[in-house]
Amino acid sequence: MKRFALAAAAVTCVLSGCAIGPNYRQPSVETPEQYKEAPSKESQARESQARESQARESQAKEPQSAGVADSGARNSTLPEKWWRVFNDPKLDELEERVAVSNQNLAAAEASYRQATAIVSQARASFFPFVNLGADASRSGGPGRSKTVTTGGTGTGIADTRSSNTYQASATAGWEIDLWGRLRRSLENAHALADASAADLAFARLSLQAQLATAYLQLREADSEVRMLSATVDAYSRALQIAQNRYNVGMAAKVDVLQARTQLANAQEQSASIVLSRAQLEHAIAALVGAPASNFSLKPDPTFNAAVPVVPAGVPSVLLAHRPDIESAERRVAAANADIGVQEAAYLPSLTLNGTYEFLSTAASTLFKAANEVHTVAASASQTLFDAGTTRARVSGARAAYDQSVAEYRQSVLTAFQDVEDQLAASRQLERQHEFRRQASEAADESERLVLNQYRAGTVSFTNVVVAQTAALSARVALSQIAVQRQTTAIALIQATGGGWKPEP
Repeated sequence: MKRFALAAAAVTCVLSGCAIGPNYRQPSVETPEQYKEAPSKESQARESQARESQARESQAKEPQSAGVADSGARNSTLPEKWWRVFNDPKLDELEERVAVSNQNLAAAEASYRQATAIVSQARASFFPFVNLGADASRSGGPGRSKTVTTGGTGTGIADTRSSNTYQASATAGWEIDLWGRLRRSLENAHALADASAADLAFARLSLQAQLATAYLQLREADSEVRMLSATVDAYSRALQIAQNRYNVGMAAKVDVLQARTQLANAQEQSASIVLSRAQLEHAIAALVGAPASNFSLKPDPTFNAAVPVVPAGVPSVLLAHRPDIESAERRVAAANADIGVQEAAYLPSLTLNGTYEFLSTAASTLFKAANEVHTVAASASQTLFDAGTTRARVSGARAAYDQSVAEYRQSVLTAFQDVEDQLAASRQLERQHEFRRQASEAADESERLVLNQYRAGTVSFTNVVVAQTAALSARVALSQIAVQRQTTAIALIQATGGGWKPEP
């Protein structure tokens, strides 16, 4: 009964020009109207002003940039070269090198070229094929001898002469796409090529984000190195003060020992940051496709730790601006087309074949009209029994489709989660940054006052150690949360898809 229904549907498809199998419809997903963690209207107004300022600065840096112009027109998304919002020429230079030299990106680009080649292969199956052939053979020898009758009564053996055979032929074949199997195969190849293009865009965005994050962390490490260098100088002066007071009998030996311990700890902390900085530099070298031994980044004392404003947009826009969502959706389309490919096996196939050849025993007469032979044939085949193989393949294709739909919907949920997480982090880190700034200023003032009190002999050196430790910790924490705000901005850019838009 099911085969009869499929056959009836197939006849209808042939008459109407459609293909067997379900026509694709993009799976529905629940899309919220707005982000829960989005800033208030007042904050949005401030972000809008900051975004316009960023656009003007980007346009000043690259007046002919299509990405910047596009950003200004949309006013709710980032330019294609989104890292320019940080206004750092060195970062701009490094990001350009990722697109050219990163080997992971080169592998993703090669995978995309392979997918487009498969599309061309699927498209070629719509056309007939033609093969040309030529053959020349010679036969003879004792094996060709035969018995002959002589004089009506006797028999004898006569050797047959060696003979030559020459043949030239042209063969053509064409599969008629009655049920749309080839069309569904082409749909499948196209969808997978689109998915591969989205995978390439996602790989590029991920590598760009990794580079920007490593670069900002390296600059923060430079800041900590300078900070600890100043701290080591300050602790050295404190040690000298303790040593002088001990030398004149105004302080105990323990004050000198505490000062030396404090200085050694700061020097060890500085060495640890230098190591982290070197490892970040090596990571950047790998991202831009350079050997770590031949790559270096000089410290930049003028580096500005400004935090860019990142427009989150609305949730419905996210579905079209994240390449991983695009990739998942295109794989749903590919799985849907594959159902039609498998269902076509229920129906007969029709192939047209033709042969045109010349056959002769002499090369000089091969192309004579008398030696010409041609055949034209049409062949149809229908599987009557395959022990359920076709049914199993169709069931597998439908299961693969259901799997791809679930993965697509999960990718959408994960994308919404990513944006909400980064929006919440951006808002709370802004508050934490202000609190840590206040704490750092208070700790610096406390350190200054306690050190003056120690010089006056009114407090012990233990108080100085506590105050200096608290001040250093507050300064380091302030520096770290500043870069954390920047890297969170990068994570939000990545969560919203950067400046990527799918090709029409």
